[in-house]
Amino acid sequence: MIFRALVVSVSALAFSVACTTTDPYTGETRPNNTGRGILIGAAAGAALGYLTNTNDSSEGRTNALIGAGIGALAGGAIGNYMDRQEQAMRERLRDSGVGVRRQGNDILLIMPGDVTFATNSSDIEPRFYQVLNDVAEVLNQYPATYVDVIGHADSTGAADYNQRLSERRAQSVAGYLIGQQVLRDRFYVGGMGETAPIASNDTPDGRAMNRRVEIRVRPHVAS
Repeated sequence: MIFRALVVSVSALAFSVACTTTDPYTGETRPNNTGRGILIGAAAGAALGYLTNTNDSSEGRTNALIGAGIGALAGGAIGNYMDRQEQAMRERLRDSGVGVRRQGNDILLIMPGDVTFATNSSDIEPRFYQVLNDVAEVLNQYPATYVDVIGHADSTGAADYNQRLSERRAQSVAGYLIGQQVLRDRFYVGGMGETAPIASNDTPDGRAMNRRVEIRVRPHVAS
């Protein structure tokens, strides 16, 4: 299973989050115990879960985009739209340390923790601001997409600590992108802790790969 240097005012990101959220990768409903707070750092963080004003669900996010005047994609336009967005991401993120992968019509951006954050920190490294600025610019050029920001951790330390750290890192990335005017209703924000490794946790290199934030960009399609 694999799974976006402005300070944003808290009031601009104040919104309620329900007691449960649905994981976009598994479809499971899970408690949302940490989604009520606002993380304040280099940029204000986003609460966990779906960030729509209308409904804490995938359907609510779709309705929010339609309400914002963002038309859904259909037919051959889906692949073409995502092709152009993928090309723009690859051009802007070349040599940034961010991996860009295509999975069907989804675009997956993999941001290694050692590039994005200091050890055991959820504060974005200042040198990474421009990378996120580039991501935000492309997302704003292609608004007919959903943006899922998911944090991951390695297995070093306590599982509950790793879960919270993965959530805080996802919050930081999402909050920064929202601060760059990416529509918050496009977002889902969550953390997987140490439960979804992409490499072995038995080696330093493997643990470094597992410490990451992933942004999955998915097309807003007509139902």
